[in-house]
Amino acid sequence: MKQTLLNERYPLFVLRLDRDETDYQSVDAICNYFRGCIEAHRCGQFIAVFDHYAHTCSLPDGAVESDIRAAKNVLFCFGLTLPSAEILGLRPRSIGVAELDHQFVISFMEAPMPLANAAMEDWALGLRQTDAEPENGRPHTALI
Repeated sequence: MKQTLLNERYPLFVLRLDRDETDYQSVDAICNYFRGCIEAHRCGQFIAVFDHYAHTCSLPDGAVESDIRAAKNVLFCFGLTLPSAEILGLRPRSIGVAELDHQFVISFMEAPMPLANAAMEDWALGLRQTDAEPENGRPHTALI
């Protein structure tokens, strides 16, 4: 998993998983996995799964990158505290799950709370099979 800046502005964590690196073979299965992780966390509150792909495709001017086959966001909250009214602008959290032809892309924006970042990173890395043997002797996971 790698941390990067999207559009030189938004701090993102991104994990690319080849299909043979995970037992999960659909966006829905991965979203259900994340829902289970959220519901099992002492501070997590699952909110919804948003079908971003369907929404964008339904718009008259909607455009989706041709490589994307499916794209959903898992919405949830870790809100341990409400230190200010403004903090609401940073909540709730979202984990993006996109399906490409040969891989899945998991992404989420850096949270202001280290506990949330650690949990989301652990959950994402939990998608990877621990017994997967790369064909060429090198790890499959491509980080951006």
